[in-house]
Amino acid sequence: MVTIATFNEAAKARQLKRRFHDAGLQADVHNEAPLQQVGFMSRPQANAKVMVEDTDFERAQDLMKEWEATDPDISAALIRCPQCGSSNIEYPQMTRKFMTPALVVVLCALKIIPKEFYCQDCHFTWTNQEEPTIGRLWHRFFPGGEMS
Repeated sequence: MVTIATFNEAAKARQLKRRFHDAGLQADVHNEAPLQQVGFMSRPQANAKVMVEDTDFERAQDLMKEWEATDPDISAALIRCPQCGSSNIEYPQMTRKFMTPALVVVLCALKIIPKEFYCQDCHFTWTNQEEPTIGRLWHRFFPGGEMS
């Protein structure tokens, strides 16, 4: 199965799954919220993924375009890459296949590195501005000063 849509809320993903089922497509929801919460994240993001069969992907994409144009609830909740438009997103930026995701999780929890969204299709990353890192906090309190 491949990811067709990513949401912050599992309820939105389940609604889309039902729409795919009503249209005759097999769909499933993969919820990564528990995994993200284990990784010290207070607010899991990009965690609810709607997946469809590989063979149905093109038809599902056509339906998504139609539904996004006619249903503002879907388009407002859908997370897409700002560079390529893909919804195949991870948060934070480490791949689940990464050898030491625990290290990245700890660095994110300590706010040493920012938690970023990561597009698995084009590899673009972008920052959630609500999550300040130590560097951003330093510059907020010591403008113009360099961290040593």
